[in-house]
Amino acid sequence: MMTGDRWLVVGLGNPGPPYAGNRHNAGYLAADVLAARAGVRFRAGKFRAMAAEGRVAGLGVIIVKPLTFMNDSGVAVGGISGYRRIGAGRIVVVHDELDLPCGTIRLKRGGGDNGHNGLRSVTAHLGTREYYRVRIGIGRPPGRMDPAAYVLRDFSAAERKELPFLLDRAADAVEAPLTDGLTVAQNRFHGSGLAETTD
Repeated sequence: MMTGDRWLVVGLGNPGPPYAGNRHNAGYLAADVLAARAGVRFRAGKFRAMAAEGRVAGLGVIIVKPLTFMNDSGVAVGGISGYRRIGAGRIVVVHDELDLPCGTIRLKRGGGDNGHNGLRSVTAHLGTREYYRVRIGIGRPPGRMDPAAYVLRDFSAAERKELPFLLDRAADAVEAPLTDGLTVAQNRFHGSGLAETTD
């Protein structure tokens, strides 16, 4: 298979054990599910990232977890996409989303970063917003809690019970646009039939 036929799937998160169960690491956790489905393991690679290469939904995929902290996620995404010649139209970024209720999955292509520093970095390094996003809802912080503190908190006990199901759906949501295209995938996961391409 030619390099240009591959997809790049990026799970956003922060590296290291202290962050492993954080809400902000939902993208990392979904990437782990995808790698397990593909029967591949992550290895340290170029561009400050862990990468696992295999097949997802019958297609060649490079699954990546940046080893930079969230704010510099674009270093890995820009580096790998350039090196492997994978354009934005074949890049899927999986990330946590404050503005979606916990347990919700949404797909889109393009649009703003909505205050998400990982997306901001990815957009800056790719030079375009026109990549796919799988958004994993983590809900808004309670009361007056700072969102920056909330995303670095672990999922609650109740949320952890539902997390395996949520991450399975997120992995399904990554596979769907690869095989069926964005509109069909959105109809399946959004339930409303409304396409979502911008904020």
